[in-house]
Amino acid sequence: MQQGRARANLTVAPWSSKTSSSACASCSRVPRGPASSLGLRGIPELGERDMRPCSLLLLRAASASAALCAPVGLGGVRGISKRAAEEARRESIKKRNRRAVMYLAGTAIAWVGISYAAVPLYKIFCQMTGFGGTTRRVEEFVADKLTPREDARPIRITFDGGVSANMPWVFRPQQRDLLLVPGETALAFYTARNKTDKAITGVATYNVYPPSAGVYFNKIQCFCFEEQRLKANEEIDMPVFFFIDPEICDDPSMSGVHNITLSYTFFKTDDVSEDEVGDED
Repeated sequence: MQQGRARANLTVAPWSSKTSSSACASCSRVPRGPASSLGLRGIPELGERDMRPCSLLLLRAASASAALCAPVGLGGVRGISKRAAEEARRESIKKRNRRAVMYLAGTAIAWVGISYAAVPLYKIFCQMTGFGGTTRRVEEFVADKLTPREDARPIRITFDGGVSANMPWVFRPQQRDLLLVPGETALAFYTARNKTDKAITGVATYNVYPPSAGVYFNKIQCFCFEEQRLKANEEIDMPVFFFIDPEICDDPSMSGVHNITLSYTFFKTDDVSEDEVGDED
């Protein structure tokens, strides 16, 4: 499309000696002359006697405005619109990518925090709810609960132990099971051995099966939920001192329970630093 240039259609008042005395005071300072000499196009040639100096200034401004306001072709408009749309699309993609990166980073940080807090949170949850047959830890001995019930039947206590997939230890009970009368105390041992050439720290979680028996299983001394650190290739014994609450005999729902399983699982908590390895060597 051929682009045109607007022409100023202005009516120029001829200069007259009878011009009112109220004319612009600046007229006397503006040079007068033909329109072509002032850079005006499309205006008939006028003599300096035929034009007012103020009119010449207005004509020059109108000519400049017409040049700036010349219409832009449709092709130019479409090109500008296409570039603007492309820039807006790229900016939208950048914003979505930033949001996705922030979301993934936040998720990763949250999972790392959860993994470190899993064992303490599990301990608190189990102790408050009794979930998974969580046992109770005795802080003060009660004489009547540590007295064996004469009419109580013995209960078989079975011991079980294991480690998580990333824990390079061997962990097992020293005894398979034992018979215990409610109210009677018992001492059992587990053995843990570090199979690596560096120190490893771990922590054990536990539960009791059946879960309903957990409230009657009382620990006096235990290694659970406490960090245990083994040096390279070190092996240690871990005691568990416990008793069964005699009130289990008065619970009708426990009348069919003849066997209780105490199970421990060790998890790796951290890696020892090089400085600590040097100190232990």
